[in-house]
Amino acid sequence: MMAIDPVTLAILKGRLEQIADEMDATLFRSAFNPIIAEAHDASHGIYDALTGDTLVQGKSGLPIFVGVMAFAVKAVIDKAATQGGLNEGDVWIFNDPYVGGTHLSDFRLVKPIFRDGKLFCFLASVGHWHDVGGNVPGNYNPAATECFQEGMLIPPVKLFSKGEFRQDVVDILSANTRLPLSLYGDLNGQINALDLGEKRMQALLDEVGDATLAETLAELKTRAADMMRAQIRELPEGTVSAEDFLDNDGIKDQPLKIALDLTIRDGRMVMDFSRSSAACAGPVNISRATTISACYVALKHVFGDVPANAGVLEPVDFVIDDDSLLSVKAPKPVGGYTETIMRLIDVVFQAIAQLAPEDAMAPAYGTINALSLAGHRADGKRWVMFSFFGGGHGAHAGGDGLNHGNAPISTATIPPLEILESAYPVRFTQWALRPDSGGPGTTRGGLGATYEIELLEQEADVFLFGERGRYAPKGILGGGNAALNSFTYEQTDGDHTPPMASKMLGIHINRGQRLKLETPGGGGYGSPLARDPEAVARDLALGYITAEAAVRDYGVVLAADGTIDLSRTEEMRRQEAAE
Repeated sequence: MMAIDPVTLAILKGRLEQIADEMDATLFRSAFNPIIAEAHDASHGIYDALTGDTLVQGKSGLPIFVGVMAFAVKAVIDKAATQGGLNEGDVWIFNDPYVGGTHLSDFRLVKPIFRDGKLFCFLASVGHWHDVGGNVPGNYNPAATECFQEGMLIPPVKLFSKGEFRQDVVDILSANTRLPLSLYGDLNGQINALDLGEKRMQALLDEVGDATLAETLAELKTRAADMMRAQIRELPEGTVSAEDFLDNDGIKDQPLKIALDLTIRDGRMVMDFSRSSAACAGPVNISRATTISACYVALKHVFGDVPANAGVLEPVDFVIDDDSLLSVKAPKPVGGYTETIMRLIDVVFQAIAQLAPEDAMAPAYGTINALSLAGHRADGKRWVMFSFFGGGHGAHAGGDGLNHGNAPISTATIPPLEILESAYPVRFTQWALRPDSGGPGTTRGGLGATYEIELLEQEADVFLFGERGRYAPKGILGGGNAALNSFTYEQTDGDHTPPMASKMLGIHINRGQRLKLETPGGGGYGSPLARDPEAVARDLALGYITAEAAVRDYGVVLAADGTIDLSRTEEMRRQEAAE
């Protein structure tokens, strides 16, 4: 083995990341679907030739895909072994969530890269397609009881065989979507991204040599594992526990528990989820691959200096029961995986807060509120609007949580209202921060948002897949909980809310009627009575909190002019602390 000096390693690491970044940018610029083009719900990376392990990922791609794409590439390796092996010019495509993680909307393309006839690595692309069939336009079906009601399921098959494009595969895909033009644009964007990635990878290999680059990739993985072990050794040994709940599974109105017993011992971390609920009837189940990937994302939030590759998980062991909602197999529905992995991240944050409070952060808002509207335009053409929405992030030792951010599972951005209004017959009559939605604390949770949408077309059907309607994002270390999620929709007889709080299908609205989402904030960190009164005053002046919340949650005393009386506030807080 040759030694790589630190300078060369840093340079080549940057060059490899640039390849992944360029693939990201290529797809974002060429995709037809706003969820990829604007929200950046996609990812690209470089993967190990033998194991499929993640070696390098672009900085703009979704972190949740780092882990699941390793399982996806391994699925292609296994499938190819039964069909004569891998060849130059092959590109595999599939969306099977039980071997590749996440859900049916995420289509994966995997391309082997050869040097002198020998496999060197894989490049892979994953993107969230706009519609892949199923019962619900946009594919977030809150009432699905099997994956066949969520969309088409494609196992790993060749899209290109030795460089020859297979039109028959594309014909099958196009016949199973409500939006074939969108599918065509997204698919070709992913193909072009992989073509560019191969061109850049071959040029880098020509420049530095196969042996040097192979050693670089191995060293990056080793260093990530070593850094992760060192971080784990700094944590106190022992076991801590945390648990949180999903509202329901969309079928039975019963809460579902996600429980973590986290053990630190001998430089290793054990994440035991065996106390979690069993697999459920509805679509909040996830595969084992998705569970492990969500834990990776949570750990990367806590240990941010560790490089983003498979080495992060080398010193981590997982205990996940086979019959758990965290390890299901086909045909159990998994379409709402985003809601479950956010609760997974929440329990990891809550557990870490007990071990390393200075590194911990409170749970974020905990739901993407997947909302679909669908109908026909005046000329008869089909339209499908699918979007997700933001909320507040959790507070931490260093400061308040982020207001109106996207979910911590991703680096995606919330689609701009201008793009949504230009693409679909809707008008946003409100898009604003939601007062009092962040959990109170020494540092305050970030604020959620209020979105109000008016239909401009004659009629539409509406589908919502959300969470946190009954179990608010928790505060940590004495911090308060954030506000609950809320959804209302207008009918001729007034406003209504979903019977299951956060999930519903079959909502029919007419022109001029409105939908309203009020999303949660993030949990608070530390006692609210320890928050600087000047910070409370600033929050009050900015409209982040109301006067009632300032008194109720932070123990401040307001003067007649609405400002904070500092001396009386200090006295009041001393009394409350004593009590």
